[in-house]
Amino acid sequence: MFTGLVEGQGRVEAVEKRGGDILFRFRPLFSWDKPEIGESVACNGVCLTMETWLPSGPSFTAFASAETLSCSNLGGLSVGGLVNMERAMAMGERFGGHIVSGHVDAVARVDSVRPVGESRRVRLTFDAAWSSQIVPKGSVTLDGISLTVNDCGPGFLEVNIIPETWRVTTVATWRSGSAVNLETDVIGKYVKHLMEPYAGGGVKASEERVTMDLLRRNGFGF
Repeated sequence: MFTGLVEGQGRVEAVEKRGGDILFRFRPLFSWDKPEIGESVACNGVCLTMETWLPSGPSFTAFASAETLSCSNLGGLSVGGLVNMERAMAMGERFGGHIVSGHVDAVARVDSVRPVGESRRVRLTFDAAWSSQIVPKGSVTLDGISLTVNDCGPGFLEVNIIPETWRVTTVATWRSGSAVNLETDVIGKYVKHLMEPYAGGGVKASEERVTMDLLRRNGFGF
């Protein structure tokens, strides 16, 4: 589990194709204390498992399966490229972003980047099927960065990038057409899943109304 607060960037040092999968070697460009084999690392928002740690780099290897490559932008990485990195969150630390699983839902495309004061306003487009899980002023993860949705609609969203985020992440490399990993808010996913049987006049909708008791029985404690 992650927070979407990027710790730093990492450089791709090797890309080894193995059938439909890829073994990456990344070099963190920031301090990395007490690395642990098997720990989870978000690379452009994709949860990967550290397989080996090479102190001489320092660098580490991580395996991306064909499934991971099919729904993220990792397959487009090449040697020398940069990724946003975050190690898994630890209990007891400040939680400054939002709950990020590292399970990318889709690849969005940058439509435009325009200056707004000292910040930049970025508009992205994606498959409209994901729009129901994105709400104004809600949270979204883009290439591993926790951001607030300024505006959204069927198949698009807009976010504001402050100067600090522009400086310390790969957002500064985004251009019209850039592929960006998109993860919607996990809380929105659960709410949507809970409410789907009662939407559109389905069988359950006629059998049972949404009540406080129903919510309690489905894990929403009050």
